[in-house]
Amino acid sequence: MSGYAYLGPEGTFTQQALLSWGPSEDAPQVPLGSVDSALEALRSKEVDAAVVPIENSVEGGVSATLDALASGGPLVVVGEVLVPITFVVCARPGTSLDSVRAVGTHSHAWAQVRGWAESTVPKAIYVPTLSTASAAKDLLEHPEEVGYEAAVCAPVAAERFGLEVLASDIGDMANAVTRFVVVARPEWLPAPTGRDKTTVVLYQRSDRAGGLLELLEQFAVRGINMTRLESRPTKESMGSYCFSIDFEGHVQDERVGAALMSLHRVCADVRFLGSYPAASGAEIQVDPITTDEAFVEARGWLDRLRALGE
Repeated sequence: MSGYAYLGPEGTFTQQALLSWGPSEDAPQVPLGSVDSALEALRSKEVDAAVVPIENSVEGGVSATLDALASGGPLVVVGEVLVPITFVVCARPGTSLDSVRAVGTHSHAWAQVRGWAESTVPKAIYVPTLSTASAAKDLLEHPEEVGYEAAVCAPVAAERFGLEVLASDIGDMANAVTRFVVVARPEWLPAPTGRDKTTVVLYQRSDRAGGLLELLEQFAVRGINMTRLESRPTKESMGSYCFSIDFEGHVQDERVGAALMSLHRVCADVRFLGSYPAASGAEIQVDPITTDEAFVEARGWLDRLRALGE
């Protein structure tokens, strides 16, 4: 193994997700500064897998990850990890909340503590950083350059970098969760488990009335439940969008295979981003008319009809 890339430095929620995923003890962990750099390291075979955030329960999809997976060399998701998110605000020893004039953190973290900030440090400005852990690390190492006196990060990052915690559990939503995905090159897929999820990006042939409905019908008529649907700009022109979708099932399932074939027929492009065990572990409930057995029986019936004309 050449290791796992994750959003660094040490102490990020992404590293926590990687550790929860359970890499082998001798697999190197490679901290990188952005989603793009982590996925490019994977594409260039510098690492064997990358762990990146894709969705959180407060802000929705992580646009940097969605866009990076929708473009560039093909990659596939081989697993996902759900991480409960708890934030602290920390500073160098001797700093008080009253003296904080600016707070540094990642944009998704700031969105989850905005209410606390407005009520506790209402005059403090927000300074964006590459990650929550880098906010803490840079505050420790370059306090005069970063432009903020306090950082919002995970408790482990505050401890790792020796910063003083000024307030704990400052998230506006008590049950906030971020979903991370483990991404690999398209050389293998996990076997179906009956508790799987598949991710695709769909590109329309043209922007027309009913175009999205036509795509969604491919799932509905086969009893496939979608768990996430987001539109993302293709960056080709104003108003040009693709659709990033998660749905229940595995590419090996008959109903999923049938849906993907129809989507391939009606879409300008279908980017398959993997089938993998869902982190929830819940067994998928399949309608009797969309089970594998029902599709196989229907195909056998059609084959018998076609044989009459041979």
